[in-house]
Formats: sequence, C-alpha cells, structure tokens
Amino acid sequence: MARITKTVNIAELVTKHPESVPVLVESGFHCLGCAAASFETLEQGCEAHGLDADEIVRKINAAIGQDKKTAKPKAKK
Repeated sequence: MARITKTVNIAELVTKHPESVPVLVESGFHCLGCAAASFETLEQGCEAHGLDADEIVRKINAAIGQDKKTAKPKAKK
C-alpha cells in the first residue's frame, strides 16, 4: 500500500499497516474492531468521532514511513 489517504477502508488499513493502530488509538479512535470499520473509510470514521482526518492521515503516513519528509527515496533502476 502506498501513501494513506482519507478514502482507505479502516479494516484494510489496520490489517495492512498495524503500525497505524497506535496512532488511531492515541487520537481517540477506539473502535477499530467494530462492524463499521469493515465498510467505513478513514474519513467517515474520523467524522463520526469528531477527529481531524487530515491530521490523522499525516500521522499515519509518518508512522508507516510514507511521510514526504521521512520517506526514503526509491532507488533508481
């Protein structure tokens, strides 16, 4: 999975990037195992919990190494 966006499915996100879980939990997103996580996007979940989706996306991308400032450049072929 490349950079995370607000349109990613929550269940897919936490399955493919378990390092995103601490970011979500620390932000107050405690329902990662609920039924809605299987069909909601990250943006929808953030809206439901009154969280800033852009900030959460930024933190998750940093945590998974996809932050533009911290990501390692790809090797040229």
